[in-house]
Amino acid sequence: MKNRIWEIDFLRGIAIVLMVIFHLIYDLSDFYSYNIEYLSGFWYYEGKLSAILFMLISGISCSFSRNNLKRGAFVFSAGMILTLFTLITFPSMYIRFGILHLLGASMIIYHFIRRVKNIYLIIFSAVIISLGNIFSNMTVKSPFLFMLGLRDANFASLDYYPLLPWLGVFLLGVVLGRILYKERKSLFKFEPKFNPLSYMGQHSLLIYFVHQPVLLAALYIIHKI
Repeated sequence: MKNRIWEIDFLRGIAIVLMVIFHLIYDLSDFYSYNIEYLSGFWYYEGKLSAILFMLISGISCSFSRNNLKRGAFVFSAGMILTLFTLITFPSMYIRFGILHLLGASMIIYHFIRRVKNIYLIIFSAVIISLGNIFSNMTVKSPFLFMLGLRDANFASLDYYPLLPWLGVFLLGVVLGRILYKERKSLFKFEPKFNPLSYMGQHSLLIYFVHQPVLLAALYIIHKI
């Protein structure tokens, strides 16, 4: 998109910063045995805020994209690259269906339901979120339903955002985009001249791929020193 909407990139940049901070906390806890709780409390919700921001912003962006099928396939393929990489490096905890898989699959799904009216998307979202919350408390025998939020007893994944309930959040972002950005332009009459967060938001996928190796390398050097 030639004329980017700066506040969307700005919010995506905030999501990136929150994600990097959360993964720093994760690395300190799991790789260097710092006593930091990230599975509950403040850091848990900080990480979830980052993910929800990504979902909403992705949904907003899809509301005025011309080719969500192509975009979705690209993002899902990026997720599969992470699956392959983590399968090699963390075979017992490799990423089976993480945030990139979710966003890519959601874009592809939206391509086929893009003409559905807002009210039905809202109802659909409510149903998906409700079912996802129910599924999160269930255990099934099949190991192949994890994309829907149904896990077997042996399921483990470094990153996990199943379609239920998170597709519902993405679709709420679509509705927001349709309402707020009918004219496909910024809601503000100004644009910051120097905006590092927006710049980061424009390169979010690249940052997503490189930030963990950079963090781990930096932590290794610091602890060696």
